[in-house]
Amino acid sequence: MNIQFNTDKTINASEKNTAPFMVQIIDELSRFSTDITRIEVHLSDENGNKDGLNDIRCLLEARLEGKQPIAVTNQADTPDQALSGAIDKLKASLETITGKGRNY
Repeated sequence: MNIQFNTDKTINASEKNTAPFMVQIIDELSRFSTDITRIEVHLSDENGNKDGLNDIRCLLEARLEGKQPIAVTNQADTPDQALSGAIDKLKASLETITGKGRNY
């Protein structure tokens, strides 16, 4: 599973800052690793440098082996919260599409 990380100019996308996100994605989606060929992460601040509630948007697009890609979005106050919410939504979609239930 390859992970491509994209951010806007207001979010620092250095390897140091994205490494914890990569680990979280790999850990949370590991049971779907045979189905997913690539994950694209798009983090953006919807209102730039201004403060605001739910202004960080995370879009996750999963490219699936032999299936159409799926995308989910989540908005939250921080990049961590936005990513966590998007991962939860993506897991729910992947469980439906792949038939892998909640048997951890």
